[in-house]
Amino acid sequence: MNTFDYFRPTTISEAVAAAAEPGAAYLAAGTNLLDLMKGGVARPSRLVDVNHLPGLDQIEHLPAGGVRIGALVRNADLAHDPDFAQRFPAVAEALLSGASAQLRNAATVGGNLLQRTRCGYFYDTASACNKREPGAGCEARGGDTGLHAVLGWTESCIATNPSDFCVPLVALDAIVEIEGKAGRREVPLESFHRLPGDAPERDSVLEPGELIVAVRLPAEAAPFAAHARYLKVRERTSYAFAVVSAAAALRINGSAVVEARIALGGVALKPWRARAAEEMLVGERSVETAFRRAAELALADAKPSGDNNFKIVLARGIVVRALALAAAGTPERTPALPASPFAHNPGALLNV
Repeated sequence: MNTFDYFRPTTISEAVAAAAEPGAAYLAAGTNLLDLMKGGVARPSRLVDVNHLPGLDQIEHLPAGGVRIGALVRNADLAHDPDFAQRFPAVAEALLSGASAQLRNAATVGGNLLQRTRCGYFYDTASACNKREPGAGCEARGGDTGLHAVLGWTESCIATNPSDFCVPLVALDAIVEIEGKAGRREVPLESFHRLPGDAPERDSVLEPGELIVAVRLPAEAAPFAAHARYLKVRERTSYAFAVVSAAAALRINGSAVVEARIALGGVALKPWRARAAEEMLVGERSVETAFRRAAELALADAKPSGDNNFKIVLARGIVVRALALAAAGTPERTPALPASPFAHNPGALLNV
């Protein structure tokens, strides 16, 4: 491991100033960053420890029905907050399906948004990777592409975003609050992560020194609570990243869909909002034939980035299944195997 400076600021402004220096990186739980440092993938010259900054570890339930989540709130604390889990069940389900219990106890909300791709070629410093070293090439092209992107990829990068948490957040129009040298700004989470384009080394729209201070879910997300699910297909039932995943949230009047939200994970370098599919469902009966048409629309632009055409078929299926589960109603309790297609759905359905 390379040598680095360590700095513990006492205010957000101190943190931003320290992290704006070239080579600096923020340290919270470090569940991703420290692994990258140990493997030589990340080599920061300065770590800015934000764990002790005041006011960033609170869950604030807003009067209008939304919620503001501090960037240092731990994933497990958010998922197990009773009010949050009842109002935003798909987000809680996504959190509980990620990593292990030990990691969820340590990992932070802000860090989850910033975790880097799990592409094997990115982690292997002997492989060419434009994300790790701009201009080096992408050795994943022509390699083992089973877990790589089918939407939004380019010849320069075919990696995917690994977050479970971000998928339902994008579906529910979450906002990221960011503090920087120029002050505070807000960015819709849907626009926060970048597709590879001509700068695959940039994962997000953050500028040097900018710090995520909170994530906010608007009041308009709460009415989906009765019909919201997150579903994830992975190579093993626990402690694995998604091959594909989907968040589905519906507002239903009688048997007709009044409003729909759909987002996919594991298919692109950012959580993928399926807006055309959402629009198609409005006014339709909440039945499988409509869900299948929506799934076709959601993956209409998908194309394999190698030997991974199966992901397109799988993603269509997971959208249909997530919509069907959402239409059936949100379980009163999170299933024993959160987000797993093999989980039973215990308990009465929510009536809210």
